Amino acid sequence: MREFISHFDEWDTQSKIVIARVVKTWGSSPRPVGSALIIDEKDKMYGSVSGGCVEGAVLKKAKELLEDNKKFAIEDYGVSDDDAWQVGLSCGGKLTVLIQVLEKGDFRNSLFEKIRNEDSFYWLTNLENGNNWIADTEEASDHIFSQRIKRKPTMLIIGAAHISSDLIHLAKFYDFATVVIDPRSTFAKNINFDEKPDEIIESYPSEVLNNYKLDGECFAIILSHDPKIDDNALQILLRKPVAYIGALGSRRTHAKRVERLKESGFTDEEIGKIHAPIGLDISARTPNEIALSIMAEVIASKNK
Repeated sequence: MREFISHFDEWDTQSKIVIARVVKTWGSSPRPVGSALIIDEKDKMYGSVSGGCVEGAVLKKAKELLEDNKKFAIEDYGVSDDDAWQVGLSCGGKLTVLIQVLEKGDFRNSLFEKIRNEDSFYWLTNLENGNNWIADTEEASDHIFSQRIKRKPTMLIIGAAHISSDLIHLAKFYDFATVVIDPRSTFAKNINFDEKPDEIIESYPSEVLNNYKLDGECFAIILSHDPKIDDNALQILLRKPVAYIGALGSRRTHAKRVERLKESGFTDEEIGKIHAPIGLDISARTPNEIALSIMAEVIASKNK
């Protein structure tokens, strides 16, 4: 749902919108569970539930719900092999779609507000009566669809460098908040960022890291190549439930890093969280190639 945030102000003025979400899939269905299609009062469509195969049928059902003054429907769709091939898929599949009319009011206001506030939460829907509510924890039941709405992921980049500039460009493209932390003012101020990070902080990591949500939506990239800075960050991050920690450096550099961390009391399991050398192996050489390999590994970790 976060991908629709730029349209919330417009939808706030509309009395009704229709949200269709994939709640179950079989076979090689085009879109995963949770994928959403929004239809507004002007019949504008945003997003997709099938990549183009069944959107027309969903739009038709949405109009029926509005005309009949009904609040929800659950529809099963089969995606034929021919239709799937037309949208770039090798074969078809089946999917169940929950189609709901969300009227302007308390629930819709709360839903939009929590997404705007970058909260992580569960959107729960009773599939028997269409009722919706928001919770902090998942509720498992055959008749309840539980969708995790995640906050915008944060990329914490420890160390301003040429790689940082290329990485920030990629991270922003994939909708990450970006924070660069480097106590070396010469680096933090003089790196020419083609695209500015959301924040640049001239402090040691230990002074500021706990100001951020070091959780499953946090991805830490260690790039300073200075043990005084890198280790300072790792000693905090390794004992936090962050989604990813990657550190720049050769295998020899990492071996020395491991020894220092062991001397500081970190276990093999904790140290094993570090992806090093950082990035997927694409034989990267240039800063932008290294940034691409890092971003690829981050996305792979994010989508596990």
